[in-house]
Amino acid sequence: MQYLVPYIGCAIAEWFLSRNGHTLIVYDDLGIQATAYRQLSLLLRRPPGREAYPGDIFYLHSRLLERAAKVNEVNGLGSITALPIVETKDGDLSAYIPTNVISITDGQVFLSAAVFYKDIKPAISFTKSVSRVGSKAQTKGVKRLVGLLKRLLALYEDLKYYETLDTGELNEAIKSVLDAGYHLMTIFKQKKFRPYILQEQFVLI
Repeated sequence: MQYLVPYIGCAIAEWFLSRNGHTLIVYDDLGIQATAYRQLSLLLRRPPGREAYPGDIFYLHSRLLERAAKVNEVNGLGSITALPIVETKDGDLSAYIPTNVISITDGQVFLSAAVFYKDIKPAISFTKSVSRVGSKAQTKGVKRLVGLLKRLLALYEDLKYYETLDTGELNEAIKSVLDAGYHLMTIFKQKKFRPYILQEQFVLI
């Protein structure tokens, strides 16, 4: 059942697609399906590969996720949006299944327990989250801000160690980066079910 259920969910989504509907399917989590498939494959005495997974483990998920689509006008303009979720062990993105899923998708949003415990919600790690679509999906205003924000937050992460020191000994440049980074991280904290609209984000930043 753990192996089959993602395909069953996708088949239900395709039923709506064929009737010009729009569906969102959330696969939570594909690591469980991969483990079930590995167990079945070992019981069937199929040759094991890396981490005892069978050789076709990559295609298990690529075939599934490639069924997400937006069809043309001739076929009814229906759509399936797929959000695959994979749990990582100790935040290790280099594990076999997370690596496979990342290579199939257009990027990843990495949710971090460390960020969550800093009371930043949604607990998104901006250093490990990546978009391969990038600026093509952004408005002109967002494009202008993103480059600056990325550089500033990366610098803030590097200099955060100095926050524990006596700030009186820090030069003005470091203090200004730490101050700006702190305020930006505060802005990123959003209340449940009350995300900032785009205009509010611009004003705050």
